[in-house]
Amino acid sequence: MLGKPRRRGHVVLAAAVIALVAVVVAAAALLTSGGQSNASVPAPRPPAASNPALIPVTDAAAVPTTAGITAALAAAVANPNLGTLSGRITDAKSGAQLWEQRADLPMQPASTNKILTAAAALLTLDRNARVTTTVQAADQTRMPGVVVLVGGGDPVLSAAPPGEPTWYRDAARISDLADQVRKSGVTPTAVQVDTSLFTGPDMAPGWDPADIAGGDISPIQSVMLDAGRIQPTTLESRRSPTPALDAGRALAVALGLDPARVTFAPGPAGGRQLASVQSAPLMERLRQMMVLSDNVMAETIGREIARATGRPASFAGAADAVISKLAAAKIDMTGASLVDSSGLSVANLLTSKTLDEVINAAAGPDQPVLRPMVDMLPVAGGSGTLSERFLSGDPKKSSAGWLRAKTGSLTNTNTLAGIVTDMDGRVLTFAFISNNAGMSGRTALDALAGILRTCGCRS
Repeated sequence: MLGKPRRRGHVVLAAAVIALVAVVVAAAALLTSGGQSNASVPAPRPPAASNPALIPVTDAAAVPTTAGITAALAAAVANPNLGTLSGRITDAKSGAQLWEQRADLPMQPASTNKILTAAAALLTLDRNARVTTTVQAADQTRMPGVVVLVGGGDPVLSAAPPGEPTWYRDAARISDLADQVRKSGVTPTAVQVDTSLFTGPDMAPGWDPADIAGGDISPIQSVMLDAGRIQPTTLESRRSPTPALDAGRALAVALGLDPARVTFAPGPAGGRQLASVQSAPLMERLRQMMVLSDNVMAETIGREIARATGRPASFAGAADAVISKLAAAKIDMTGASLVDSSGLSVANLLTSKTLDEVINAAAGPDQPVLRPMVDMLPVAGGSGTLSERFLSGDPKKSSAGWLRAKTGSLTNTNTLAGIVTDMDGRVLTFAFISNNAGMSGRTALDALAGILRTCGCRS
């Protein structure tokens, strides 16, 4: 889920119409004046400049006090648009809690749930792990020429032609599978799709089927085309209700076969392997999942965790694996109730204490295996779902570049969990969950996190 952003299509369309009218008027004026325009041409703006830098922090930086943080947050916390607020702030180095409000209350976490999925993956899987998709021959005695696309759990198999970029970085390609099949000695006559690796339903409890057309999710199947994205090069593309069949149809087209004849295999193929391709490494897939809050990527990685821990590759198996893995890592999972790995379901419940403990474990000194997650968090004003947030004309009031966090947004729910370096150079971790939020709830939540950068809460 791209943080369930508020749709901006009408704004973009209005801007496009205004721009088009301006172009038409300017062109008409130029034509009626014999090609001479009296309009003054504004001077070109100087090129934008930036000075990116890594600024080290010191252990000697002062730790904010609970009284200082409480006083600084008081007005922002009272904003009625926050609805029911749960939150926790801790010191990254020591892990000491500095502030909390209803931190033990289970609430809807939205996409901050992906923090748990990423942490469990880092604790469970090899960082270079790849997912393999194969094509196998069916029983050539009974079904001569039938080839089976066997899902291995990779949701982003791409139909992009060779040489063209894929939407997901380093995605495996249908064209490579087709080339290998042609060289295998089997003359294909039809394509089947084997999705038996994943079990249980392919839509989680609490998911809204309308979110398929809305672009947030697709049925979770063990092989998918571009994570179900119908328009892979469009950021807010609609998703497909038949992602596995879409992948099979793309393979059929690449092999010169009728895509309308593609069907699901009656059972596991079990025949000779004719072709195989591999996904990007786990670290790249986790980065894509976190930066753009991709729900499909989260759900399939959750199933990798489930399989690695001996559980069914299902929604329930993945949720159980994530909770169990984090509990074993001494994360307080009290009150956790998950039905998916992405946070899209309204049935998920987590506490801000759990979210903050995971972030703190990644940012602090005691769980180095989780440290890569810090680099996966979107940067305020700079990347992913935070690229247009925490921007301010006054650098002294801006958290841009100083704050990294995972976002979350559902109807009337806004969440944010991450790290921030305060004005004294102290690194803090935080988690805020706002349920029953008002119209400006997301802005109100950002204000809380922004204060931590600028308040100087030492007293």
